[in-house]
Amino acid sequence: MPNTSIKKGSILVSRPSLSLDIFNRSVILIVEHSESGTVGFIINKSTEIPINVFVSNLESSDIVNEGGPVDKDNIYYLHRRPDLIENSYKITEEIYWSGDFDDVNKAIHHGLFCDNDIKFFLGYSGWSKNQLENEVEKLKEWEVLNDFSLDIFSKHDNDLWKNLMKKLGGDNLIWFNTPSDPSMN
Repeated sequence: MPNTSIKKGSILVSRPSLSLDIFNRSVILIVEHSESGTVGFIINKSTEIPINVFVSNLESSDIVNEGGPVDKDNIYYLHRRPDLIENSYKITEEIYWSGDFDDVNKAIHHGLFCDNDIKFFLGYSGWSKNQLENEVEKLKEWEVLNDFSLDIFSKHDNDLWKNLMKKLGGDNLIWFNTPSDPSMN
């Protein structure tokens, strides 16, 4: 199942480490991968804060997710409604990134989104040219999953990470039941 080939739509599963930073037990969707670098969003960590706290004129109480450590002053979004949000970037057949924010505001105001049509993120995860490849291939910090079916719009928490570790099997199984902070073991 793991594959070191990183592409738009890949899922990254963080390898266990003693670090307790934002990437500890993270699952990330890659939305851009090119020669200049990589961009993704953490899909399994919630801030537990509704979007209307960050964008007061947005009539929604959708919870914002932790996107990553970069540009934490901005809100980003993934969605599955390019028919409602112009200028969206296609990631997969079911996932789109960004687009006209006025369209998002209008769609929310008119109740056009169904449950799990859009997911908001605070910040993003980013890597410079060849940085992620080095973290995958040499440092073994990430497992890369391609052609893997996962509804990123559903609510996910650390159980997603544990379930993926179990599916990956092998050496990953040792981490399945360990606490997120290994010093608590």
